[in-house]
Amino acid sequence: MTDLPDHMTCREVVELVSDYLEGALTPDTAARFERHLHSCDGCSRYLEQMRTTIAAVGRLSDNAIPPEALDRLVATFEDWRRSSGQA
Repeated sequence: MTDLPDHMTCREVVELVSDYLEGALTPDTAARFERHLHSCDGCSRYLEQMRTTIAAVGRLSDNAIPPEALDRLVATFEDWRRSSGQA
């Protein structure tokens, strides 16, 4: 038996989408994730957008992003993590 609620929120899906795509979720969490997708068109579209983005970015070479842009992206992500309590 699991202590996890059966319902997953859209926010949880957004937070877990990378782990889902990498196959890093536990079987119970992955099942909850997929049940949510079956009932939520918005999250299903978000997942497909993430898959499309990963496929496109996966084709970029290491030099395709200028170092200054990469530094800004990393700084923005770190600021987001600190402000959202993810750090």
